[in-house]
This record gives sequence, C-alpha cells and structure tokens, in this order.
Amino acid sequence: MNDVPIRELIGLLAIAVASTLAGANARGADTSHSQSDRPNVVFFIADDMLPRHFNCLAEGKGRNLTPNLDRLAGEGVVMMNQYCASPICTPSRYNVLTGTYASRATNPAFLQTTKDNGGQTKVEFNTHIMQDTPTLPRMLKQAGYETAMVGKNHVVEVAGLKTFPDFDASAKAPENVARLKANHDKVCQAIREVGFDYVDRVYHNNPHFLGLHEVAVQNMEWITEGAVNFLDQDHDRPFFLYIATTVPHGPTNGPQSWNADPLISPLGYLDRVPDVQPARQTIPKRIRTAGLSVNDDTCNLLWLDDALGALIEKLEQTHQLQNTVIFFYSDHGQKAKGTLYEGGVHNPSIVWRPGGFPVGSTSDAIVHVVDFAPTIVQIAGLDPSTGAFDGESFLGYLNGMPEPSDRVLYFELGYTRAVRKGSWKYLAVRYPAEIENMSMEQRTRILENWNAARRRRHVRIVTEDPSLPFSHLTAIPGGGDAESGSTGSLPGYHDRDQLYNLDEDPGERNNLAGVPEYAGKLREMKQILNAHVSRLPGTFGEFGK
Repeated sequence: MNDVPIRELIGLLAIAVASTLAGANARGADTSHSQSDRPNVVFFIADDMLPRHFNCLAEGKGRNLTPNLDRLAGEGVVMMNQYCASPICTPSRYNVLTGTYASRATNPAFLQTTKDNGGQTKVEFNTHIMQDTPTLPRMLKQAGYETAMVGKNHVVEVAGLKTFPDFDASAKAPENVARLKANHDKVCQAIREVGFDYVDRVYHNNPHFLGLHEVAVQNMEWITEGAVNFLDQDHDRPFFLYIATTVPHGPTNGPQSWNADPLISPLGYLDRVPDVQPARQTIPKRIRTAGLSVNDDTCNLLWLDDALGALIEKLEQTHQLQNTVIFFYSDHGQKAKGTLYEGGVHNPSIVWRPGGFPVGSTSDAIVHVVDFAPTIVQIAGLDPSTGAFDGESFLGYLNGMPEPSDRVLYFELGYTRAVRKGSWKYLAVRYPAEIENMSMEQRTRILENWNAARRRRHVRIVTEDPSLPFSHLTAIPGGGDAESGSTGSLPGYHDRDQLYNLDEDPGERNNLAGVPEYAGKLREMKQILNAHVSRLPGTFGEFGK
C-alpha cells in the first residue's frame, strides 16, 4: 500500500473516531455540568522541562515524584518522536496555538527585524500572535467550543503596557499595584481578542521581566486556581483549556519558586493564599518519603505535578474527566535550547484520554509541534483541511494507523534553518552581511547595552567579551542567556553547512557536509530546505525567494 491511500485511511478513521472519543463513560454524568458528545481538550504546556524530568523517559526514570504525570504517561500515549520547530518559548507557543511556523508572524517587531535583515526572517522571541492571526482557540470557538487560557503568555502581542522606572521599587506601593493590575488587564484583554473566552491568572513574560524585582517569583497555585475556577463553572458546551506553567523555567531557586512567598503574584501581593494544591511546606517531606533527593529540581517538578493533579481532581469531581482529552507538552527540548540540534528539537509529549488509545502506551510516529492544532481540531470533530495549518493531524496514529515513511520535518530559529528526512538532518547557518561584517565597536556597544539591561534586572551575565562569535539565535557576542548552555557546544556549531546521519551519529558530532562521498545527499537536503523556505515569508540566505 502506498502513502497516499494510507493518508486517506488515516483521515477517514480519525474523523470517525473523533465523534466517539468520549465513549460510553460519559453516560451518567452529573447534570450540573452538561456534557457534549464532543470531548473537552486540556492542553497543559510546561516551561523548559528536561528529559530527566520525565519518569516515562529513560533519562528520568525513577528520578521524580510526579504521580499525576506518570498517570498520564501510563494510561495515555507517550509520543516518543515528537519534535518542536523553534526551541525557545515564544515561537514554540506560536506553533501550538496556530498550527503554523512562527516565520508567518505579522507583528510589527518581527516585520521590522525582517526588513532590517534585508528580508531574511529571524525567528526568536519576537514572533507574536496578533488580533487577526488565525488561531486554534478562535477556530474551536467558532465551532461551538468554550475556550480558556491561564498561565504564561509570552506569545500574544500586547500594546501599551506600563513601564516601571525603578525595578527595585516596592510592589506594595499603590501606584505600582495599579500599574501591575493595569498591565494584567491589558494582557488578558489581548488574549481574549485572539480567541479565548475566559482568561485569568496570566504571567505576561518570565518573572524577571514583569517590571518589578519583588514580583519576580513563580506562583503555581495562583495559575492553577484560575484553571480550577474555569473547570468548576457550568459548561453547556465542550471546552478547550490552555494552561501554561512558568516552571521549571528559572528562577528555580526555592525563594523564587516552589518555596517563595505564596502571596506574591504578577498582580503584587494577594489577599489570601490560593488553596488548590497541597501546601508547599509538604513538598520536601513527600519527596523524602519517596526516597528521592530534595532539591530545587525535584521540588519544582512535584509542585508542577500538584497543579496537574488539581486539574485532574476537579475534572473528576465535576464528572468531566471521562469526556476529556489531555495533552502534556514542554515548550521545547531543553538539552540544546536555542539551537536546532536534536537536544533542542526532539521533545516527547503525552496524549491521554480515558481508556487510552489503540496505538498503546508509546508511539514512534514522527510528529511535529505544528501538528497539535490540526490534531485537536480533528478530535473536536472538525476537518483539519479547513484550517491553514503547516502541520497535519496525528489522530490517526493514535488510533493505530501506520505512519507514512516520507515525513519531512522543518525547523527554524534565529540565523539557522534545518530539515530532517529519515535518518538525515541538514542544518544551515546564515548571518546577513551586516551581522557577518559587524565591527568591534558595534559588537562592544551591543554587548554593553545587553549586559546593562540584565544587570538592572539582577540576572546573570553570559560574557563581557565582545570578540566572541555569535550564537545561532542572537547577534550578541557569545550569545544570549537562553542558548548559553548550547552555544558552541558541538564540533560543527559554527559551520555554515552541517549534515548528519542521525542513525549513526545521534549526538550530531560528525559533520558530513564537507565529505565528498555525501555531496549528493547534501544537495538533496539543501533542495528540501529550499522548498520549505520558498513556501514561507521572507528569505534565508541564498535559500528560497
């Protein structure tokens, strides 16, 4: 059987199964929470999780106390070959919420950067969702779903936020409290305008970038309470809940994360401590009882797992769990964040529903971050072809259909692009001429300005040396903080063209681009990359338009 019939069968089977996802278990539900024959969907996206944080992966087995995440993995499907397109926070969230590549962004900052680079797009923290951007929540809302978002934004464009002249000013000062609340209100309204009905408890950015040092802490319970409040409402329609945690992204130290003052939030100081998760002081004791080491890593993971548990418990209490599909995903691979190497783009996910899926507890199907939106659309009983997605639904794979053998994955970030087909990976590094030829004076000025802004926020400095080469992600000497752990980490990092056989070289340490016997494969992979770049806005070096 060739690939075309397989794809057709996958689509037909997936549509048929989507209409019965809730199953017989939905019968007998509490009438105070009206159920639909279409399933609810909860998309739980964590921030900067590593393979060692997952007990369901070899790197993390037995290292974490995460009973709720373990339940999802044990009863659902671990997508072992899940990939992300752009391994940093903002574009990855763009991919999830639109089903498209982040180079399609149309926000002013992204378009200006493209113009400044002579038409070459630069995907980084600048790819924002606008009011007119086609989004997954908007599509679901138009189809009759109730849509909700809580937690970390870092992707929806918000204009007119008030600034704080003094980063160290008091978060109790009335004028600063008013500023924090006004900013939160603006953020919530902007998120509503891209397709969400219910929006609450939002971190617009990472804690250090909320405006005041005093509120630069994590508050998982505050986010969770917003999600629980939504789930506790009477729902006469199916719902889509997108919950985005701020952990285990930094700050990870206890006083600013799992052991911080629970009254501190992006709104300043709360009147009461949210009471939706086990008390924070119980976290170390529970970890010790499980025979594990107590440290910020294990504590933050249990704290996050408690949030997931609170959602599952509320869904059970309200008799909605039996009609709910849960996706669990970390925004990108953290082993090589800020690069398109496997440690950045390979990023397993979990999909759960009552009774599991026919495929079993794991799937080796190669799927992409842009596939989430069309998959969720199909689960909702809609036709994914009606959306302008770059991805494709993988619901058929969950239901046991074979995957085609010709899937090509495309990746984009900063000054790099990459494609993978089968065991072969090609990665290209292209800096615009003005960056490639930057003077030492310009380099020094850029680095000094970058470091000055970081000192003001009391965050670490990567380097003081303006002579260091740029990273794949930023034109900052030595690279930025997000990619600091991976900058220059592999032998071929600074090579213009990189070709790897992942079956033989999974660590991408042996660049074959300059080996004559692989010249044909290099040409083939360049052509594949060129085809993808040509279909997207902007240019990339000599590729595409």
